[in-house]
Amino acid sequence: MTGASGPGTNAITHAQKNNPQIRVIDVTDEVTRSIFAAQNNSTFARILGDTPQRRRVIGLGDVLTISIWEAPPAVLFTSAAGSNAGLTNTATTSGTNLPEQMVDTDGTVSVPFVGRVRVVGREPGEVGREISSRLSSKAHDPQTLVRIAGNQAADVAVVGDVVNSRRVPLTTKNERLLDALASAGGVRQPVDKVLIQITRGQTVVARPMGTVIREPAENIRLMPDDVVTALYQPFSFQALGAVGASTEVNFEGTGISLAQALGRVGGLQDSRANIKGLFIFRFEDPAALPPALRLNAPLTAEGRVPVIYRVDMSNPATFFVMQSFPIQNKDILYVSNAPLADLQKFVGLVSQLTFSVVGVVSAVP
Repeated sequence: MTGASGPGTNAITHAQKNNPQIRVIDVTDEVTRSIFAAQNNSTFARILGDTPQRRRVIGLGDVLTISIWEAPPAVLFTSAAGSNAGLTNTATTSGTNLPEQMVDTDGTVSVPFVGRVRVVGREPGEVGREISSRLSSKAHDPQTLVRIAGNQAADVAVVGDVVNSRRVPLTTKNERLLDALASAGGVRQPVDKVLIQITRGQTVVARPMGTVIREPAENIRLMPDDVVTALYQPFSFQALGAVGASTEVNFEGTGISLAQALGRVGGLQDSRANIKGLFIFRFEDPAALPPALRLNAPLTAEGRVPVIYRVDMSNPATFFVMQSFPIQNKDILYVSNAPLADLQKFVGLVSQLTFSVVGVVSAVP
């Protein structure tokens, strides 16, 4: 229709016939539940899992301190200390601290009178017992303490919009996501506008920081080599057509409902809006679609399905569904004109043109 501000209701409703790649879906309680189920499956807890408490084992690049004690009369390491300035005698006759060593690329360290000892993948206590066992034939009742003085093998990188991007060591405390963010000084933007992304190997998962704070299950334990990225990403949707204000609207990372979105743009224009012509344009996650529509659904290069959600506001039950239907980042909310409104605009344009022509003719002598 001439003078329309966008596609009409019928044109959008039949979009799937004209373009089979587009799915037109009526918003119902079942559809809303399917979207929520997909969102609940895309969580840190479900995809990455809350790993069990881990034992601290030695890794490549770790720095170790090794202390050895001998029962009196102690002569093995104390005599060695007299000829080797690298060994420090910390007791009168029985205790010796070896110089700190970084675990070599072959996963070993060197211990006097013992030789090379494989340490990678083993707990410090286990390594200490092996050293004591191998010294037992040379020293008098040797006891060995092995400690990790420099943790270089088990850490996570915290980057992005944080106060201090850094590598955070993982200890036997089994640090969680919020622990790592706190160690980096926290985020620099409002919590409700920050997205937290965790990269673990080839898996990348992102969640709003507000959700991580609000839901303890999302505050998962981290694993070595995880990359935690804080992204300042204000979420927004665009409102077009017969709405109170055609504009781009920012919203919190925790999300808003369709009812809230309409409220933020001033609702529908009574004189123009088609109450059966409210649409949400979205590139949807295939997992959020009902099984029947998911089958053979064409995907974009990003693995999404072009979807138009249709809302019939003439049905009172729809208003309950609208309170639950989630608006997502980059959605387009469009309200088409009522047919009568387009006709009135057309008649108005014709009237203006007619009066203009009459005025010109009258003015010509």
